[in-house]
Amino acid sequence: MIEIVAYNPAWPAEFDAIRAVLQEALGPLALRIDHIGSTAVPGLSAKDVIDVQVTVAALSPEVAERLRAAGFQQREELRYDHVPPGAAEDPRQWVKLFFNQPAGQRRANIHVRVAGNPNQRYPLLFRDYLRAHPHSAAAIDRVKRAIAAHHADDIEAYYDIKDPVYDLIWDAAQEWAARREGDDA
Repeated sequence: MIEIVAYNPAWPAEFDAIRAVLQEALGPLALRIDHIGSTAVPGLSAKDVIDVQVTVAALSPEVAERLRAAGFQQREELRYDHVPPGAAEDPRQWVKLFFNQPAGQRRANIHVRVAGNPNQRYPLLFRDYLRAHPHSAAAIDRVKRAIAAHHADDIEAYYDIKDPVYDLIWDAAQEWAARREGDDA
């Protein structure tokens, strides 16, 4: 069942604990470890699952081995991210490794992506845009709650509707980031 819950101020601290375990497991293989997804946006409701992105130089066997050794459960079937309309459809740009938390630990989705790929930039830009645009975050909140209310038992329908809505934010976020980068020049 898909359940959307109110923002929990404990989510950042829960992320910090997960980040520490990932950093210990991966060492310098992790170029950065970020809190992503709706739980990373203050005030935004979400599924009660901490999404984490680990940025690496390459999706090497060593990365997967170290995460499995630390107890993270790899989901081999989740190898590619959704490709937004208009984005480069080269599958190498959207590949990832995906893990869930070790048994008995706080629910988490661990997305391992290559630095510089669009699927690595997407969740960071999405998060930052919603943090800076509370009206957009409120609209996303309403959309997620409505989808969950009508499709609580159908995860495929939830994502079939949610992904295109998020793609609207992706377009706006890219324009926003380009303007910010232009302001910094």
